[in-house]
Amino acid sequence: MVPSKLCALFCLCSCLTLIHPFVWQDLNPAAQTKSPVWLHTIKALMAAASFGQTKIPRGSGSYSVGCTDLMFDYTNKGSFLRLYYPSQDDDHHDTPWIPNEEYFLGLSKVLGIHSVMANFLSLFFGSMTTPAKWNSPMRTGEKYPLIVFSHGLGALRTIYSAIGNDLASHGFIVAAIEHRDGSASATYYFKDESTAVKGNKSWLYFKTLKRDEEEAAVRNEQVRQRAKECSQALNLILDLDHGSPIKNALDLEFDVKQLKDSIDRNKVAMIGHSFGGATVIQALSEDQRFRCGIALDAWMFPLSDEVYSRIPQPLFFINSEQFQFPANIIKIKKLYLPDRERKMITIRGSVHHNFDDFTFATDQVIGCIFKLKGDIDSNVALDLSNKASLAFLQKHLGLQKDFDQWDSLIEGKDENLIPGTNINTAYQHITTLQNSTGIGK
Repeated sequence: MVPSKLCALFCLCSCLTLIHPFVWQDLNPAAQTKSPVWLHTIKALMAAASFGQTKIPRGSGSYSVGCTDLMFDYTNKGSFLRLYYPSQDDDHHDTPWIPNEEYFLGLSKVLGIHSVMANFLSLFFGSMTTPAKWNSPMRTGEKYPLIVFSHGLGALRTIYSAIGNDLASHGFIVAAIEHRDGSASATYYFKDESTAVKGNKSWLYFKTLKRDEEEAAVRNEQVRQRAKECSQALNLILDLDHGSPIKNALDLEFDVKQLKDSIDRNKVAMIGHSFGGATVIQALSEDQRFRCGIALDAWMFPLSDEVYSRIPQPLFFINSEQFQFPANIIKIKKLYLPDRERKMITIRGSVHHNFDDFTFATDQVIGCIFKLKGDIDSNVALDLSNKASLAFLQKHLGLQKDFDQWDSLIEGKDENLIPGTNINTAYQHITTLQNSTGIGK
């Protein structure tokens, strides 16, 4: 994501210089807001850039979908997550996609560009919404399976809403964690209860590696913390299911008491993208309450070798055609041990960002140029991934649904799927995995 998004921003800046030449000292946001010409120029460019923009799709299931944010323990040691759930009605407004300007500042840090560029990101993406009803009341009277979702490197809790929406529309509760290990583009907490009441946020931004830091050690420490954060979030949600009096540190309309008796406690799974895929593997090795795991384009670099033999639960790898590489696939195959359920498919013509919402943020031409979209239609790729996931979840969570109609997708039986992988690992020299830092990885 980083190289592609960086190119997009450079192209945007190049267009700006043709229309309204400037130097860096001119980029004072407060000063520029006084210039009607400047504002008109930016708005015109953003309108052109977003022309043909697709929308984040609605879930394909029969349930209406609600969405809220939950923060338990206002400090940076607590849990912060976005919750997607079956809802009672569609009367509430759609959910803001990236809800705070500080996240765009965090994205600029991930991209390694001047912080002023956060304003361009905010203008480009700030008005987007996702089709889940914000703080809509939960549909009660039914117990739902629970999915804990882990985001990629440089991402945040909100940008996998297409997956969250679809799973919730099929009767799941999805808890998308925002990690506090320095791998999120940004996240926030409150210093104490009084600042939480006032809404005075303290922000943590993406942690860049120092020159003297060994990346393998840093990423391994992060993936271990991420796994603990997933288990901690699961603890809190199950406590709410028991009716424990836990307060949401965020002052939102959604009443957490609705979660009482809402979770099927024997039907809990994990899904994650890229760094989140590694987090799935780490979490399953430590917490047997996760009955199975789905790793979307998993980035295996953060995992230590001892993890591979400690995962009896079923694992499903759904890969893009363009992201994977031999050393990564070799590590995945180390998980293929006797009497362990392991499945892998590859989506033809797909790229790494076909699993996150950025694939829906631009039109087809711009999306393909900057690797946010693949050759395959983004909706088709997401639909294949979600249906294969639902079939796998039904099989290993023991669901009484009709998701088994998509069992063939688990085996890669579709014209847009490759059974296993497209990567040839024969005779490959196994070297240390090299990181190419990017949003989602």
